[in-house]
Amino acid sequence: MRWRGAWLGAFLLAAPVAAKAQPIQGLYAGVGAGYNLQQAVRVDPSVPGVGGLGLQVGQSNGLAALGSIGYAFGGGWRVEAEGDFLRNPIQSPRITLPPITIFGRAIPRTGFSGALPTASGYALRYGAMGNALYDFDIGSRYVFPYLGAGAGYIWNDLTRSGKFAYQAILGFAFPVPNVPGLSLTAQYRFLDVTAGEQYNTSVATPVGRVPVHVSVGAQLNHSFTLGLRYAFSVAPPPAPPAPAPVAAPAPQPARSYLVFFDWDKATLSDRARQIIRLAAEASTHVQYTQIRVNGYTDTSGSARYNQALSVRRAKAVAAELVRLGVPRGSIAIRGFGETHPLVPTGPGVREAQNRRVEIIIS
Repeated sequence: MRWRGAWLGAFLLAAPVAAKAQPIQGLYAGVGAGYNLQQAVRVDPSVPGVGGLGLQVGQSNGLAALGSIGYAFGGGWRVEAEGDFLRNPIQSPRITLPPITIFGRAIPRTGFSGALPTASGYALRYGAMGNALYDFDIGSRYVFPYLGAGAGYIWNDLTRSGKFAYQAILGFAFPVPNVPGLSLTAQYRFLDVTAGEQYNTSVATPVGRVPVHVSVGAQLNHSFTLGLRYAFSVAPPPAPPAPAPVAAPAPQPARSYLVFFDWDKATLSDRARQIIRLAAEASTHVQYTQIRVNGYTDTSGSARYNQALSVRRAKAVAAELVRLGVPRGSIAIRGFGETHPLVPTGPGVREAQNRRVEIIIS
């Protein structure tokens, strides 16, 4: 029991070392299924005055399935409610008979150890867990590891009873390109359904019913699952900083100007028109061979849509330059979509500083 608690503590202590968190915030839901391995469970039925039977009930590799709904607070932390279902075929139990105690004397019993001849059926366990998790940003937009721990209640269909359980979680999320909010997940779970289950029953014998006391040991599970997680909203963008004030005219005027846009828009704001006017006026005071107008977007939306949007933004700025007197033949228009962001982000993030057009006079 001590090593299991130490392992769970190490999971929790590792979380604060992350520098940044995965860009997920708000409500999300997930499902998963895969492989479950349960370690052998000790079941010890005993008869008063005779002693107990040491049964090791093994279970073959089986099925693990889960569903969850949670909320991400930002900063890496999130919580979720999880439903679990575990199904393992039962192997033939192994039996070890302790010595018979008669009138205070222990009489050894030989020839009664080994596997019982037949055993069949399935061990079914299902229940609910509450989890706390931490997402890590390791600098890749394609994979985000996470750690978590949880506690709850697991019902065992074999013993017709439920017990307190706790678990440790190690997982990886792989965002799906061009589908904001959707990620593939791969998870490992260590689930411990705590020991101490006790109940009384009776067994019919040729001399009548004999009372039996049954003790069930800990149920340790190792599950490996693949699944999907969908975040219904992505992290909101930080408040856009106030545009930097334009420097006073100098002998060599500024050669680059940034025009920002609202999310999913290619229309010019009043502030955008002011910056374009400054660029148009500067072009009349310096010698240049070309004015490049380059459009960009953030990472929300598909790459194909973002490419078209970046071109529309560049054309809107070029049209305003022409209206202000800049020759159309001196303007080169290009769209770069979601590439070359000013602020690097993960997929599906609305970042205000990346929604821009850059005017370069050279």
